[in-house]
Amino acid sequence: MLYEDLAGRLTEVRERIAGAVARGGHGQSVTLIAVTKTHGPDAVRAAWKAGVRDVGENRVQEAVPKMQAVTEPMRWHLIGHLQRNKVKAVDHFTLLHSVDSRRLAEAVHEHGMLRRRPVNALLQLNVSGEGSKGGFAPAEVEPLGEWLCGCSGITVRGVMTMAPLDATEAVLRRVFAGARAARDVLQRLGHPAAELSMGMSGDYEVAVEEGATMVRLGTILFGARGT
Repeated sequence: MLYEDLAGRLTEVRERIAGAVARGGHGQSVTLIAVTKTHGPDAVRAAWKAGVRDVGENRVQEAVPKMQAVTEPMRWHLIGHLQRNKVKAVDHFTLLHSVDSRRLAEAVHEHGMLRRRPVNALLQLNVSGEGSKGGFAPAEVEPLGEWLCGCSGITVRGVMTMAPLDATEAVLRRVFAGARAARDVLQRLGHPAAELSMGMSGDYEVAVEEGATMVRLGTILFGARGT
């Protein structure tokens, strides 16, 4: 796929994000994360040229070779599931969006202690309760957050969630508002949990209206996967 019109698509998306911030009334700044999974290094280079500074990848084994193939100093985000036996790979990323279990949180914390620098991470929430999705239920956030207060190897920067595919606007708002409430719980516990990573190509405007500080956009920027 050619990326000549990426700058134009980004301009439109940024305008839509600004409109959603104004409608939502949360006054937040929003980081656009260009999701380059299944696209090659050319997509990353095109994103950089168009003004994007953050890219997201789902799989470590796809992301690392891509990082090695580009010279642009992107901020890389791991937005997909991380296996505990690959926890050292977090060293390649600015932010881990997908701490989806206590066992993974423990592994990430231990790695942060070993490298003597905490890992910046988001807790993945399953607000909708879908069996096909990983992550913590909202009711788990407070006890988990209390436990994480004692884990100096991991810095909880916020939460990430995904809404069901083809959800109604009412469901989208319920899911995104639930994530925002969980983020607020973490902040009350003392975590520097400013980030709300939510919203993808089909629902990012609603997510931003509900307070998203990071949106993860792939298809709307680069077209369908693998094309």
